[in-house]
Amino acid sequence: MRIHQEEGKYYLERNFPTPASLWIDSTPSTSYPSLVGDTNVDVAIIGGGMTGITTAYLLAQGGLKTVVLEAERILLGTTGHTTGKLTVQHNLIYDYLLKQIGEENSKLYAEANRAAIEFVAETIRREDIQCDFSRQSAYLYTQKRRHIKALEKEFEVACKLGIQAYLVEDIPLDLPVKGALRFDNQAQFHPRKYLLALAERFIAQGGNIYEQTKVVDIRGKGPFIVHTESGAKIKADYVIMACHYPFHILPGFYVAKIYQEREYAIVVKAKEKFPGGMYVNVEDPPRSLRGLPTPEEDRILIVGERHRTGTGKNLTEHYKNLMKFAQGLFTVEDFPFHWSTQDCSTLDDIPYIGPVSKDKPNLLMATGYRKWGMTHSTVAALLLRDGILEGKSPWEEVYSPSREGNLKSKTRFVFNTGDLVYHFVGGKLKKGEKEYSLSPGEAVIANIKGRRGGIYKDREGKLHIVDTTCTHLGCELQWNDGELSWDCPCHGSRYDIDGNPLHGPTLKPLKKIRLDKLE
Repeated sequence: MRIHQEEGKYYLERNFPTPASLWIDSTPSTSYPSLVGDTNVDVAIIGGGMTGITTAYLLAQGGLKTVVLEAERILLGTTGHTTGKLTVQHNLIYDYLLKQIGEENSKLYAEANRAAIEFVAETIRREDIQCDFSRQSAYLYTQKRRHIKALEKEFEVACKLGIQAYLVEDIPLDLPVKGALRFDNQAQFHPRKYLLALAERFIAQGGNIYEQTKVVDIRGKGPFIVHTESGAKIKADYVIMACHYPFHILPGFYVAKIYQEREYAIVVKAKEKFPGGMYVNVEDPPRSLRGLPTPEEDRILIVGERHRTGTGKNLTEHYKNLMKFAQGLFTVEDFPFHWSTQDCSTLDDIPYIGPVSKDKPNLLMATGYRKWGMTHSTVAALLLRDGILEGKSPWEEVYSPSREGNLKSKTRFVFNTGDLVYHFVGGKLKKGEKEYSLSPGEAVIANIKGRRGGIYKDREGKLHIVDTTCTHLGCELQWNDGELSWDCPCHGSRYDIDGNPLHGPTLKPLKKIRLDKLE
């Protein structure tokens, strides 16, 4: 899908793939080799996003032989589609944390995120990385009077936890608000510029990055044997799954404890100068804004809208809603970039970072960052580094994947499990349309001689037909017209029009349906 302008109005054309994000478009591509043959290492990291690259950099500094295994190219997944913000301000979180995990652990949560910001800042200074890093104030604002008490309570708890915050009546952005919280000395940056440099430093320290090296299995209880799609094996004392959503079927029933949501982003070229600061609202639909330095001139990044992956219809409306919001705030001259992203969340809104289970203490995971992945990716790297090199991290109890669930997470577990069953069973009962008509850029779930199939018609009129049963755990996929993809409502796997995986946890492509092979 692309945005084009005609007579001062902006239109969405669906039959085009969504272009790359600004982060990806403005940085060089990578070409690290694939793994050929077997190897032995201290630590194997699965996933070349911000968590994987930062953790590898830290472990190599600690003298450990470390490899990063990436199924595609590094830093093209969620890390390449982020907002690029580093902040302890995670919407209305601290009042909730105080009630759920107590004052001490809430302080540790804040401390971990504050330490992550300072680590990135110091690393950029020490390594002399040019990545558009700048200190900014982060604003949490509301346009509804009913949220003022929640802001006041969040302010009270933040102060109690030692977080420097200010309750203010207005914000620098030309937006009428009823109140806001301001957190000073937060930061923004260009994530790929930072991490591409960090990857180079990791290689210089003796580390290895293997791209287009898909991991398909992990065996053993430590040391582990990591199996790749090509047949190469890696023997490792520690394995870290930093691959967004853990692909491995893990003990602990994590498939019912993690869910995925999609969110949308547009870049705005406006006549007005952005006033600085980073902004996010309390209410729905979510809206996030920040300035965006580019070689030409500054732009504005607006992120918002959200829904569970694989749900909803007419998903192009989310881009339209953001465009309308932007036009209400600024004199828009162009929308040069737009993209979507996918985030994992846990049932209690606290990431899972650490051993996946007590009987496999050296098999580690890092996921569930919600919308705050840049900061929490760094928290994960620091926590995992300390756990491996020192045997302990002060933050491990807060983020432990095997922590006991609180009341909210237990309630969500029941609802999430019910939602999985609903989508699994409901999808099986819907056999698809028997009669349909497609224009270029459109798709349909069709009943193809008794078999449920997804049919997409491209710009040239060619039909792309796939079996819509997800190869992860068998749920039925839904069409995403905003991204031209087949999405799973159960665990968030996504596939392109030919059935190739775009997002995990799936590892296998969809089966293709050939009409000439059906009876």
